[in-house]
Amino acid sequence: MRAMVMAAGLGTRLQPLTSAIPKPMVPIVNRPALHHVLRLTARHGIRDVVINLHHLPDAITSYFSDGSEQRVRLRYSYEPVLLGTAGGVKQNEEFLTVDGTFLVLSGDSLTDVDLGAMAQAHHASGASVTIALKEMPEPSAYGVALLDGAGRIEGFQEKPEPGKELSNLCNCGLYMIEPEVLRRFPAQTFYDFGRQLWPEMLASGERLGAYLVEGYWNDVGNPEAYRQGNCDAARGLVTAELEGRTVGPGVTVGARCHIDAETVIEPPVVLGADCRVEKGARLLGPVVLGDGCIVEGGAQISGSVCWSGLVAGRGVTVMDSIVGRAGRLHGWVCLNACVIGDRCVLGDTGELNALSLESGTVLWG
Repeated sequence: MRAMVMAAGLGTRLQPLTSAIPKPMVPIVNRPALHHVLRLTARHGIRDVVINLHHLPDAITSYFSDGSEQRVRLRYSYEPVLLGTAGGVKQNEEFLTVDGTFLVLSGDSLTDVDLGAMAQAHHASGASVTIALKEMPEPSAYGVALLDGAGRIEGFQEKPEPGKELSNLCNCGLYMIEPEVLRRFPAQTFYDFGRQLWPEMLASGERLGAYLVEGYWNDVGNPEAYRQGNCDAARGLVTAELEGRTVGPGVTVGARCHIDAETVIEPPVVLGADCRVEKGARLLGPVVLGDGCIVEGGAQISGSVCWSGLVAGRGVTVMDSIVGRAGRLHGWVCLNACVIGDRCVLGDTGELNALSLESGTVLWG
């Protein structure tokens, strides 16, 4: 089986985190989200993979190259003009259909779905398309699927209003597809799976297969889902490779880190390479710090994800927040449920709650 990973989107719902990088490159436990997707396919023996690109494509190609580090064989499909989910797949029809059934999945979600079990269910059902679905407690944020008595999909609701959901089964954006499906629409035309192809197939009397995901799935669709995905990966709730060495239960550190013996650490904590955590600092997990972060004495970070190059000065508190690359926090700064873009400088701002700051913002109290 071959696979296509969708990585051409703009990632607007993750702004300001995606102002300078494409969404598949946002780090999850210090590796790009796309890395975890490719390792998922590799673990299931799916090694021939094409990735579609549009927004900031060089960031993806320069990092992943031929995919050998992820143990896959990569090729890229650039879309100067977006073709939609189905249109992007159609452009790679010849490559994808060599082995018959092929896989389509998102390049920025976090999951450990059993692709082998899904393939078995797909072939046993005789369906031309099988869509992975996940029960979610708040389904209004997603497209939800309605099943008939035989367990096949008979309809969809696209992001229904809260309280008006007819189902809690959310579309994971993960599909197994037979080659004949791609013959239903022309090439070089914008075409979307969810808004066009699936409704057309249902209208013609076809039933789409459903596979219920029992494992972990997170669409990483907004900053809070992104933060939660990192926390869950640090906790070991989803299969995600941690880079570095384990120095204690639930504590993983990268190369050349220095952690003072009088630092307070409550797991899970994941540190990238070249981090320095000084005497009297407190890391109250789940915490994920990227490469080259400095946490000075008296600073406290909890429930947060901080990208590479952070400096958290004495007295700084970061709670349930995300801080982009090269953040500088000095003096009395207390972040609570904030999303801070790259290269922001904050000094003596006091308490900031549920604030989103664009990259490059400078705030002094």
